Amino acid sequence: MMDWYRLAKVGLLLQIGVLAFGQAQAQLAPPPPPAKINITVSNGKSLAGWRVPVGDWKLVKSAVKSSDNPKAFTLIEGKGVLINGDTGRANNLFSKHEHGDVMAVIEYMVPQGSNSGIYFQGRYEIQILDSYGKKKITFGDNGGIYERWADGKGFEGTAPIINVSKAPGEWQKFIVTFRAPRFDKNGKKVENAKFVKVIHNGQLIHHNVEVTGPTRSAGFNDEKPTGALMLQGDHGPVAFRKIILKPAKLD
Repeated sequence: MMDWYRLAKVGLLLQIGVLAFGQAQAQLAPPPPPAKINITVSNGKSLAGWRVPVGDWKLVKSAVKSSDNPKAFTLIEGKGVLINGDTGRANNLFSKHEHGDVMAVIEYMVPQGSNSGIYFQGRYEIQILDSYGKKKITFGDNGGIYERWADGKGFEGTAPIINVSKAPGEWQKFIVTFRAPRFDKNGKKVENAKFVKVIHNGQLIHHNVEVTGPTRSAGFNDEKPTGALMLQGDHGPVAFRKIILKPAKLD
């Protein structure tokens, strides 16, 4: 009887030990990473992702290069594409979502000679311009990181590595990996904002380009850990059919 009792006791202790070990392992295991939520700022179906007032910005079913005026769009009523009004002269548009480190996917189109820009955190611009066929390009061309401005003159600014602009009236695509500026506990900036990578129509055009402060015509002159995406609306017709922000955490 004693032998059976001892065996049962040992078995019970083993079960308790295994259970305790499993609980300890569960406590030591790191929690699963939080799910990454893609923020669809614009898909052409709603203006809900933008701050009011949206001004003359509106949705249309499609925008195509006008056969009568190559510097304008022919618009078809409906939903699917975001445009900066009938004349291409609208206010700047700000997203409700404020981003820090981010990977952005942006699909856009311009007619002949048109100009716009995408300001990350409302401060740091990737230029949009009809630069089709240009051999000598600057920061002011399509995909350029625009110059800064102070005391009546420009400085900095980075031209794309290569011009891969499509013809006016064709859809184009940016994939931008942006690293927000860093601040210490007292709010002092300790690291500049950086365009880690910019892909334009499938080709790399920027890699690890720092921006020391807001670029010209930015929505804000200060710098912060997060900010709204801004679309420039007053430099000519521009259309967007997709803007997706994917939160990132960059070293």
